[in-house]
Amino acid sequence: MSVAGTRVRPARAQPKASHVAVPRGLAARAGLRAWEWFKRVAPWGLALLVLALVAGEARTVDWPAVWRALQSLSLARLAAAAMLALASYGLYAAFDLIGRRLTGHRLSTARTLGTAAISYAFNLNFGAWVGGLGLRLRLYSRWGLAMPTVLQVIAYSMATNWLGYLWVGGAVLLWAPPRLPPDWMAWTPPDAGLRAVGLAMVVAATAYLALCRFSRQRQLTWRKRTLALPSGRLAALQALAGGANWLLIGAIAWLVLGGRIDYASVLGTMLLAAVAGVVTHVPANLGVLEAVVVATLGARLPTHELLASMVAFRATYYLLPLALALPAYGLSEVAARHR
Repeated sequence: MSVAGTRVRPARAQPKASHVAVPRGLAARAGLRAWEWFKRVAPWGLALLVLALVAGEARTVDWPAVWRALQSLSLARLAAAAMLALASYGLYAAFDLIGRRLTGHRLSTARTLGTAAISYAFNLNFGAWVGGLGLRLRLYSRWGLAMPTVLQVIAYSMATNWLGYLWVGGAVLLWAPPRLPPDWMAWTPPDAGLRAVGLAMVVAATAYLALCRFSRQRQLTWRKRTLALPSGRLAALQALAGGANWLLIGAIAWLVLGGRIDYASVLGTMLLAAVAGVVTHVPANLGVLEAVVVATLGARLPTHELLASMVAFRATYYLLPLALALPAYGLSEVAARHR
């Protein structure tokens, strides 16, 4: 068709309207943001739930009976528990000496031990971000260590701690699975399942030792951070020191309970309470420790006696070291400032 000698092409049919497809990359980023948000919020939600349950249970406790049970505890037993607690702090502080050996920093042994012990007391009472990371960074930095070196020392200390947890916890689950309360059976595995978890934990600890002993690659890289792999002998020392510290913690709890419950059950309960505290992010494991102890050992001893023993455990393992760490921290700040 043409008009006045000009050829006119027929108009093309317009495509039908369709739904606009969301780019895959945009959907993936949105999913990643949602997951990051969930990871940040979920632990706090779980912590609030646990604290609400603990508060509800606390209303049913006979607190005068708890006070009477606390007064009946032997002073000699409490003194022995305090000595074991100080030994545990000294052993945990020695974890940083392994980091000192592997990073090659020249801070003295006394400074390293003091910094680690102060940080551990703050870590237990105020949370890992305050003591385990923030205070350690501040103290080590005041003594001249660079932040990458401090982060490596922290990483080695954490590896030592959880390596010990793996083999001690795995051994407990293999040979003496904790007796869980009947209302937990709906969502916890039977003894065979617990032993399988224990075997997996021991295998994981053994795999770390084998990696350190036989791997030809002596550097581990994660998110642009490089960490030297310990030698087989040093990894064995990590396992020994980390496990001994968890055994000491179990011994302190067993001691304040008066030895009326077998050591393996008490140790398993304390290991379970430690994981519950990590998951819930509750500072000082407040309420979570007591709830786990009452739930797992409530059939062995009356609730008021268990709670009195846990108050004594807190006094010896949390508050006494913190009372020593607070003035030590002040003196450390003054000494670093003069330096």
